[in-house]
Amino acid sequence: MAAAGAGRRITTPFRAGSTAAEVVAGLDLSGKRAIVTGGASGIGIETARALAGAGAAVTLAVRNIRQGEEAAQDIRASAGNARVSVAPLELTDPASISSFAAGWDNPLDILVCNAGVMAIQTLTRTESGQEVQFATNHLGHFALAVGLHDALAAAGTARIVSVSSAGHLSSPVIFDDLNYSFREYTPFGAYGQSKTANVLFAVAATSRWAADGITANAVMPGSIPTRLGRHLPAADPKHTTKAAERSERAGTPPRKTPEQGAATSVLLAAHPALEGIGGRYFEDCTEPPIVDRRPESGVGAVARYALDPGNAERLWEVSLELTA
Repeated sequence: MAAAGAGRRITTPFRAGSTAAEVVAGLDLSGKRAIVTGGASGIGIETARALAGAGAAVTLAVRNIRQGEEAAQDIRASAGNARVSVAPLELTDPASISSFAAGWDNPLDILVCNAGVMAIQTLTRTESGQEVQFATNHLGHFALAVGLHDALAAAGTARIVSVSSAGHLSSPVIFDDLNYSFREYTPFGAYGQSKTANVLFAVAATSRWAADGITANAVMPGSIPTRLGRHLPAADPKHTTKAAERSERAGTPPRKTPEQGAATSVLLAAHPALEGIGGRYFEDCTEPPIVDRRPESGVGAVARYALDPGNAERLWEVSLELTA
């Protein structure tokens, strides 16, 4: 197993413009079981569609069951695969997470932690007092993965995909004030902290669970017009313009389609090139360089603090306490 920062950077034949369907072309995932959180829309539905199209049985873990059923019906028809189901999951509700995990009774080959919230303008906390972006994007998925550990281990070669973002370059995890009790709240700072946590989770999960045949990697999908960005106009009216300027400086497409945005998730979830690889961060279907300062473009790199094993272990222990 190749862990974070170990050896050469991994590249693949796929690029920023590749689609999820292109990544799984020729792959046979028959007999594999997958869960995609937030699988009813955006890159989640395209991730699920590609996995189902390759033959996997896919469960859409969603908040809105009606929307989930509509998405499942669409995927069944387009993928020609009847094994697409829907289950309720609210990532800020410990009871919902426990119920979902307890109800899963099969080996689990693929867990795509895709659901999330972004750039909520006003500081919002869950009933347990956790800042809602950190709670949704990290803690909920952490609790879900821990609850499904035995099912993942039973698969023998399970993969976890932790959907992060270049937004992680905006903030490390501030362990002494996770919930903005003392520091000034900013929508993108809170989002960045949660996305760094997504990367650190992949590092720690691989370190702890590789012996069980479980590896985890983090992914930056790209800039994609989905419902994830519904809070952006309020948080930063010029966000779209600034994102386009960053993409131009980096030489990357300013916007991806959802099918393109799902490509790296599907690569990490299913492609043979990533077998045994864990604890890493991927963008545009490749592993970007590790940096000690934020690049001018704001994309195309992963912060060293997001791959730091000490940070990863600290976050794991803190997360166990917060989700106990």
